[in-house]
Amino acid sequence: MGATNFYEFSSGETSTKAFNSAVKNAQYEHGHGGYTGTIAEKSSFTMASEKSLTREEAFSLANSLMDTQYSNKWGPAGCIPIKSSSDISTTYLFFGWASE
Repeated sequence: MGATNFYEFSSGETSTKAFNSAVKNAQYEHGHGGYTGTIAEKSSFTMASEKSLTREEAFSLANSLMDTQYSNKWGPAGCIPIKSSSDISTTYLFFGWASE
């Protein structure tokens, strides 16, 4: 079985709520059978940046980290908070490699 990289934006009151929402949405869209190549394959994440970045900065950082600790298709996804003007929820970029 191979692996592919993914990038997923998700919003929530916390990074955990945003992650859980992204996983559930991916499972709905791609199924629960495994090997989807999406965030549905991930059970956890780690913060790649505590600082909020623009979408462009977040993509750049995610790309530079893709072949580091986030290259393990069975390991955690990376998470980067995105700058926002909303106080209600924050958008996060989740990224990494997933089994397909």
